[in-house]
Amino acid sequence: MSRFPRLAAALALSLLPAAALAEGDVDAGEKVFAKCKACHAVGDGAKNRVGPQLNDVFGRIAGTADGFRYSPAMVKAGEDGLVWNEETLAAYLTAPRAFIKGNRMAFAGLKKDAEIDDILAYLATFSQSGDDDAASAEPAPADTPDTPNEDTAIAEAEPKAHEPDEAVVEADAAAEPPAHGVFHLGRPATAAEIAAWDIDIRPDGAGLPVGSGTVLEGETVYTEQCAVCHGDFGEAIGRWPVLAGGYDTLTRERPVKTIGSYWPYLSTVYDYVRRAMPFGNARSLSDDDVYALTAYVLYLNDIVTDEAFELNQDNLATIRLPNEDGFIADDRHEEPHYAAGVEPCMRDCKPGKAEIVQHAAVLDVTPEGDGDEDGTGGGID
Repeated sequence: MSRFPRLAAALALSLLPAAALAEGDVDAGEKVFAKCKACHAVGDGAKNRVGPQLNDVFGRIAGTADGFRYSPAMVKAGEDGLVWNEETLAAYLTAPRAFIKGNRMAFAGLKKDAEIDDILAYLATFSQSGDDDAASAEPAPADTPDTPNEDTAIAEAEPKAHEPDEAVVEADAAAEPPAHGVFHLGRPATAAEIAAWDIDIRPDGAGLPVGSGTVLEGETVYTEQCAVCHGDFGEAIGRWPVLAGGYDTLTRERPVKTIGSYWPYLSTVYDYVRRAMPFGNARSLSDDDVYALTAYVLYLNDIVTDEAFELNQDNLATIRLPNEDGFIADDRHEEPHYAAGVEPCMRDCKPGKAEIVQHAAVLDVTPEGDGDEDGTGGGID
């Protein structure tokens, strides 16, 4: 028996105009969707990200977006008759894990009815309304003067005799191998291409872009872009990383490594957020947004306490994180075999058979014996 007996009703709903499916505020729904766009996309050119794209989600059978790899639980739900409509989407958005047990949705759910109504109204604007004039238009008569016939279409597709084929021109241009570099491959990168990738930030502030952001501005960006994974106060949701707290835990058996307890330099925070966040939509934040987010993370970790504090390219390098002294400079090149230019030993470096003198703590995964059958370690409970 189907888990979703209302399939017929759901399919009927999907045939209604999209605007009638939800009564919320579309503009407000766009703001609510900020919590979702780290994983989902809508609109022209929308593609699957961490989650499937949501164009035409109304009327879609669960687990059937082209090209997206769903969890077995979501695929099973679709096979059992689950179709996304106003009713089923509202229930899913309220508690995704409870509505379909075993699906991979990390989002905890929307708890306000108004937000659900608004986001459904917003998503409905990206679903078919049933009045696509272009799709229903009748084809032009065969004898219309402006309609090209088969002969003219073929003629237009062929290059004219006095115009060289574009592909031939490109092939001729590539016939001579480039002279630059050792292997003469490709072409030198342009200054603009190098600038697009050369965005690393050093601890002394070198590489920071011009910009600024306050703690309060960062709170707004964090709520919209980050809280869905990292929690409202950096405490994390599910298995996503914790961003705040963990003080005095680094000497414990299971330390809590956060930006406040472990990271050595604030430049790393800025650089990482700028390159990789928000998850699924990296490089979408402005430089000012990244400054504001970095300031807010400092506030979550009590490194700054003033909500009006502004972080910018001039003061970022002056801020010290609590664990900066817990790191040491990489001085391996000062070791004797490096300094003397001697190649490191890679084989038969020590006479005799190697002996185990200490076991790995807690896990007891250090192998013993001559082979896997004789080993006593390796179990992880």
